[in-house]
Amino acid sequence: MVLKLGMPHMEGRDEIPGLRFWNGDPTAALIASDETAGAMLLERCRPGTALRELAEPEQDGVIARLLRRLWRRPEQPHGFRPLAAMIRLWSGETRSAREFWPDPPLVEEGLSLLEQLSRPAPGDVLLATDLHAGNVLRAQREPWLVIDPKPFTGDPAYDATQHLLNCAARLLEAPGATIGRFASLLEVDAERVRLWTFARAAAEPREDWREAAYSAIAAALSRIRC
Repeated sequence: MVLKLGMPHMEGRDEIPGLRFWNGDPTAALIASDETAGAMLLERCRPGTALRELAEPEQDGVIARLLRRLWRRPEQPHGFRPLAAMIRLWSGETRSAREFWPDPPLVEEGLSLLEQLSRPAPGDVLLATDLHAGNVLRAQREPWLVIDPKPFTGDPAYDATQHLLNCAARLLEAPGATIGRFASLLEVDAERVRLWTFARAAAEPREDWREAAYSAIAAALSRIRC
């Protein structure tokens, strides 16, 4: 077993309810918890090596299979927040840093898309929101288990973005093919994945707006359609 003490933060507030909801399918199982203290006793993943050990195209398949299993609709009433709540927070942080934006029209377009895409819709499911190869570990109960989810309800296409943004070189080299392949594995609309990925790369808040990688990804994605 593993004891995890979570630092309070907006995005990770509902990790314990999310782990209860998924009930080890396909996450590390929650054995016991104290929500007030942010403490979790979790199943230990053995050997616990991260999915990063595989080549990125192999990661695509593993993450796609895990995401399709995670995407379930919680029964009402539930306490999970809509993705729009996180987007509003991010957008406020980005707007407060307007003087540092490298390409204001691109950032404004990204902010507009973030607002549009995050509106609640009938097809919304419970999302992991931060699933990438570092948050998938080898285990014994299953070949791979998810750790560190940050649950919000929203558009499944959003959940493609964290893995894609962690594959920046491939995304820059072949944006359309990279998004199209991953969207196909996820069985979601590739154009919607492109829009989400563009919006995050263009307008997600970051400490250093001079850092060029996200702006380059946004520029590349603005020139294609999937």
